[in-house]
Amino acid sequence: MLNAAALLLALLCAANAAAAADLADKLRDDSELSQFYSLLESNQIANSTLSLRSCTIFVPTNEAFQRYKSKTTHVLYHITTEAYTQKRLPNTVSSDMAGNPPLYITKNSNGDIFVNNARIIPSLSVETNSDGKRQIMHIIDEVLEPLTVKAGHSDTPNNPNALKFLKNAEEFNVDNIGVRTYRSQVTMAKKESVYDAAGQHTFLVPVDEGFKLSARSSLVDGKVIDGHVIPNTVIFTAAAQHDDPKASAAFEDLLKVTVSFFKQKNGKMYVKSNTIVGDAKHRVGVVLAEIVKANIPVSNGVVHLIHRPLMIIDTTVTQFLQENAENGALRKFYEVIMDNGGAVLDDINSLTEVTILAPSNEAWNSSNINNVLRDRNKIRQILNMHIIKDRLNVDKIRQKNANLIAQVPTVNNNTFLYFNVRGEGADTVITVEGGGVNATVIQADVAQTNGYVHIIDHVLGVPYTTVLGKLESDPMMSDTYKMGKFSHFNDQLNNTQRRFTYFVPRDKGWQKTELDYPSAHKKLFMADFSYHSKSILERHLAISDKEYTMKDLVKFSQESGSVILPTFRDSLSIRVEEEAGRYVIIWNYKKINVYRPDVECTNGIIHVIDYPLLEEKDVVVAGGSYLPESSICIILANLIMITVAKFLN
Repeated sequence: MLNAAALLLALLCAANAAAAADLADKLRDDSELSQFYSLLESNQIANSTLSLRSCTIFVPTNEAFQRYKSKTTHVLYHITTEAYTQKRLPNTVSSDMAGNPPLYITKNSNGDIFVNNARIIPSLSVETNSDGKRQIMHIIDEVLEPLTVKAGHSDTPNNPNALKFLKNAEEFNVDNIGVRTYRSQVTMAKKESVYDAAGQHTFLVPVDEGFKLSARSSLVDGKVIDGHVIPNTVIFTAAAQHDDPKASAAFEDLLKVTVSFFKQKNGKMYVKSNTIVGDAKHRVGVVLAEIVKANIPVSNGVVHLIHRPLMIIDTTVTQFLQENAENGALRKFYEVIMDNGGAVLDDINSLTEVTILAPSNEAWNSSNINNVLRDRNKIRQILNMHIIKDRLNVDKIRQKNANLIAQVPTVNNNTFLYFNVRGEGADTVITVEGGGVNATVIQADVAQTNGYVHIIDHVLGVPYTTVLGKLESDPMMSDTYKMGKFSHFNDQLNNTQRRFTYFVPRDKGWQKTELDYPSAHKKLFMADFSYHSKSILERHLAISDKEYTMKDLVKFSQESGSVILPTFRDSLSIRVEEEAGRYVIIWNYKKINVYRPDVECTNGIIHVIDYPLLEEKDVVVAGGSYLPESSICIILANLIMITVAKFLN
């Protein structure tokens, strides 16, 4: 009887082993998963789970292990004893590791599913089902890393929540990064409950390095601490939506602070607070902080260690640039300033109110910039083009646009910047043009005590596109671009063997013609009248062996009374005058203001004007005598039908 029982038990174990072999075989046979399989094989608890229980296994690829820096892989942290398909994965699952620390399941806008910071590769999941044991394997692109205790701290609790982590941070494996200063401020403000809250939250913790300024820690009050927590949302960096603001715990009637994540092209992750509604102690504006240690899982969410506290605006623009000197988001901009002698930094420091349009590190990588960097005088002018003697945030830029005062002077003599704001809220896109270059603001309103920094994606004043490229990309010239496109006038504007001087009416200029010549304006934008549109545009384009700046044209006008420029068909006779630092073109007894002079391109120059070189007869007369092709076809068809009818009669 005993032998029979032993035999039955042996058969059951063999059956269990055979059932488990299905999933184990798939792991063993996949050469891309060999590293995890070898670790799994040597773990008795993991093998027992595979043999006896339903489970879900998250399996990192060998490529993921190549990027993994830690020497230890916690196999059981990759296993949960419930079977979950991708569609059935809940927000959290309990891992099989000691203390059962949770794994957080999130999705991004593309529908990708993440386990903590690892993405599930959707097409590679495998499911087996034998003897009631349903087992599922999901392949992931990162090794899962739990929060673990340092050796010698056996009394430290496993699977801590954010508060316990904060209180005992030195006892966990987090690269020996200290958080003592912030921890003491949390205690003094009696805000432990924020980090002790049950649920699933995102916690941001400034490290001690961020409190080098002695007075900074005293600015961390209860509201600032609230601004470091995103309640009821778990955000790991790989799944984070770029620049998607989330309401922080400091989001109430009298104070509104959002927090969002963004990633630089070099892979660095940043988090930023945006105080939308401030008060006497908490100023409106954006504060950036680099994430120095990301994705620390705790029992009530995830912790990210950041290099400085959010919400606190306590540095000047100069200090902000100096903070970025080593390896920050504006490192290259600071290097160029210092390579030029540092005088620009002194100028910035002397301004009581200042706004900087600061090109990102990547913006300086363009090959055409290298030549400019060798010319100290030119680079000084270019740097000055990025400096505004005013405190100019997005709201103020929007107001200027609404009042049609989009020109903003820079510290570079007689050089203006031209802003364009499209969209509202999170969909707002801000572009700025300076010296022929259109740049997009990729990070706006970084607030400092004496102004703002806006990070842009191109260096202003160093052209990188042809006349055609400029027309195509500049929102202020879209009507001229459209008109030239359907008439094929634009085809020549990419030619780098020629030098163009193009007088481009801005969109508001064409809109004025709708009031002055409503019939003519309508025809200008009809494909059937492309011949007339092309003829009018040809009048605006001078083609020569050189381009002509506004100063050139003023000088020629003073010498000869007028300037005759060679155009495609004929010539353009104008007079250019300078009035109070602004330029005016006199053409056919009309005065036309130059809105943006000297927009440099790689094959010429554009002067943006307030009104086209247009008269009503340009279209109206032709419109009376000219029949569109479609109308001619209809008339011919009617004539043929009449002729046939007469013949039949």
